[in-house]
Amino acid sequence: MDYLSDKLDKNRFKKFASDAVKKMTDGELATLVCFESEAVERLGIHRYNWWNEASHGVARSGIATVFPCPTALASSFDRWVVREVAEAVADEARAKYNMYAERGEYDIYKGITFWCPNVNIFRDPRWGRGQETFGEDPYLTSELGVNYIEGLQSGGGEFGGYMKVAACAKHFAVHSGPEKLRHEFDAVVSESSGRLRCCGRHGRVQQNGRRAVLRIEKADRNTVRRMGIRRILHVG
Repeated sequence: MDYLSDKLDKNRFKKFASDAVKKMTDGELATLVCFESEAVERLGIHRYNWWNEASHGVARSGIATVFPCPTALASSFDRWVVREVAEAVADEARAKYNMYAERGEYDIYKGITFWCPNVNIFRDPRWGRGQETFGEDPYLTSELGVNYIEGLQSGGGEFGGYMKVAACAKHFAVHSGPEKLRHEFDAVVSESSGRLRCCGRHGRVQQNGRRAVLRIEKADRNTVRRMGIRRILHVG
């Protein structure tokens, strides 16, 4: 099968991905599980860095349009404004990626997988990253989060169902600080707090086609089981 044909065909891409995985060694597969994926040259797979940011414009990648931060966007209470912003961001993001790809540059902040939107429920300013979020209300956050994701990925349906970029909602659960200790502290939360801050918003996001969910903190296992996250979000 000619995987590299110029003709866009989802089935061919899926076939290529499936065949490539089957042909990889355990060592090659292991290099793909981190955000810095190594190249598998014998299969025609170039290296790729999955980390990019675009919560209110393409970040850390040269000149780009800067839109109001998510908290300010949320103050509009207008899901369509949020979606239009995301569509504009996706246009610039895809253009930048095309430029970098032509140069063979696949470093950090040069890909089309974006770690946004941030759908944390923000109720404690000590976290320090509240401006990344849509605020304190779970319903508003879920509605605006879904529209930001759809705006990034669909581009208004102009491309026959193909995504311009891929969204990665963050953060999966029990996240919001303390920021400097986020990789080591034990986040023990009550069931009611956990459901408020995780399950409703991510369930809505899950149903609307985000391509990834970023990170669960080092949480108490009993807390996670009690919240029923796996069942509610339909994850393995």
